[in-house]
Amino acid sequence: MSLLNSKIISGSLSQLAPAGTEIDSKDTVHMDDSDRETESIAQPEPESANERPEGFGLPEPEPDITPSRIPNFGQALLFVCFAGLMLVISELLLFFKGDSPVAEQGGAISVQHPKLQLAAMAATYLTTLLAAWFFYPTVWRRSFLDGLRWHWETARRHAGKLIALGFLLAAIVQAVTYFIPAPKTMPIDDFFLTQWDAWLITLFGTLLAPVFEETCFRGFLVPAFAIAYDWLSLPRTPEARARWQTTATLSPAALVLSAVLSSIFFALLHAQQVAHLWAALLVLFSVSLVLTFVRVKTDSVASSAIVHGSYNFFVFLSLMVATGGYRHLDRMTH
Repeated sequence: MSLLNSKIISGSLSQLAPAGTEIDSKDTVHMDDSDRETESIAQPEPESANERPEGFGLPEPEPDITPSRIPNFGQALLFVCFAGLMLVISELLLFFKGDSPVAEQGGAISVQHPKLQLAAMAATYLTTLLAAWFFYPTVWRRSFLDGLRWHWETARRHAGKLIALGFLLAAIVQAVTYFIPAPKTMPIDDFFLTQWDAWLITLFGTLLAPVFEETCFRGFLVPAFAIAYDWLSLPRTPEARARWQTTATLSPAALVLSAVLSSIFFALLHAQQVAHLWAALLVLFSVSLVLTFVRVKTDSVASSAIVHGSYNFFVFLSLMVATGGYRHLDRMTH
């Protein structure tokens, strides 16, 4: 207790004592020492930091988050299989309805009911994306776009360059395909029978198809093939296993292999549209390699989707100009 408190106590005792009674200063000091002893007992020593209960004045430690390699091969395979299942179901519904998806005419395969085919593909793409949007976050413990490395902000910052790259790529491809011998009609021409059909395929090919295909090939297959390659080529040592568990970096060899494999499947996906012409498939394979390069360089699936959509739009734009806004579709065969 402070000296000020001792004086206050002494003063109080003087006031309470009867007149003529002297207060012994020693008693006052003795009382002060006793009071100090009591005070020291009443106020325990502060707890050390280690003895404080959890959450008492100290921030809780952050959870240890180890880098995860996603999407892996199994998750990519599940995405592709689900999309294939949805497409088969859509085509079966058309078949049982009496609308056969394709027919052979004069030895060539032609698409029947283009509007229904577009509706079936759109339903397949949207259903698969919607299911993936809700399912994969439960496995990855992060949002679908984050696990996919969509990275829209990166794509938005470089949108001008990406659109220009898509236009340039489409112009080069059209110049190259001018020298590729091709039949007068191809299965893709069946989607340009009427002006309404042409506008539908333009919207589908510019907006929905690039988003789905980039999600599938650059979002799932490219990392999945690369992760699988790195895992199979990983030395079976504790050091290598520890590095695998604490990093998420993909080796250059894995990225090259995944770019080639995913581009082969990308070309095969469009094989029917170009009547399985090897030269056209080689061009599509090259286009896919460029899209994969954009995805890896920017670390953004949204970036490759913008290039893909711009590429498709330039192709449709050239058709619009050649046919007067799809009013003279007969010019496509000339």
